[in-house]
Amino acid sequence: MTSLRQRVLNELQRRNYSPETTRGYIHAIKQFADYFGKSPEKLGSEEIRQFQLYLLKEKKLAPGTVEGRMSALRFLYKKTLKRRDIAYDDLVFPKVPRKLPVVLSPDEITSMIEAAPNLMHRTILMLLYATGIRRAEAALLKVGDVDSERMVIHIQLGKGSRDRDVPMTPKLLEALRQYWRWKHPKIYLFPSTEGHRGQERPISDKTVWYACKEAAARAGIKKRIGPHTLRHSFATHLMEAGTDLRTIQFLMGHAHLEHTTVYLHLSQRHLHAAPNPLDQITITDQTFSRKRPDSYQA
Repeated sequence: MTSLRQRVLNELQRRNYSPETTRGYIHAIKQFADYFGKSPEKLGSEEIRQFQLYLLKEKKLAPGTVEGRMSALRFLYKKTLKRRDIAYDDLVFPKVPRKLPVVLSPDEITSMIEAAPNLMHRTILMLLYATGIRRAEAALLKVGDVDSERMVIHIQLGKGSRDRDVPMTPKLLEALRQYWRWKHPKIYLFPSTEGHRGQERPISDKTVWYACKEAAARAGIKKRIGPHTLRHSFATHLMEAGTDLRTIQFLMGHAHLEHTTVYLHLSQRHLHAAPNPLDQITITDQTFSRKRPDSYQA
């Protein structure tokens, strides 16, 4: 795998793929090779089908996760190895159910923030809910990205390698200042332990995920919670407050407006805006027999 791994890395870097995508692709290709105990160069369409069924049926991975694995194999065989004997039909994506995301109420958000075990976790939760940024974006924030003069936070190279600014409220700024006085971060806003040669490193995005899971458990919230839950709640609450779709699209960093329209289905204001047809008709009261329906004569 060493030579092939380098070839894949070179192709990913040549196309300027993000570090997160690069790690995911390399991991998926290694998992594929380990499953068969052979180099992927010696494997073909039949092994790809077997591997996909293994992920879905035995590992019971979510279709979206399997789609990511298949994207990695597509990149390997079509972009790196340029295998003409493997068709795109051999590298199909499983159908992904389009489920509505979980959204928390403002009271549940408050309970989560108050249940945070330490100031860093509390600040991370407030940041996620106040800005709607992704967990990887939060983990990589630098102290210099917080602009108190313009009251914005600069997101560098977010998803799709796009920069954007998100607004910062006075309440969030005060929370960040309180955290800074406690932690005194130098480079990264949320630093991890010192890495190679004493260089400061950012926390892992898994730390952000853990902060959300632990706070939700401590708050007694039974819903399936993660950093994206706060992101979805941020967008939905904005829409319920009357913010237009285009503004929410910009704040969320969505490349396409269709990704933002899901919040129309989550907004209580939009769900209850149209008059219900049942409420438009008049139904007179009626007395019914106490007999069970199955005892009626045909």
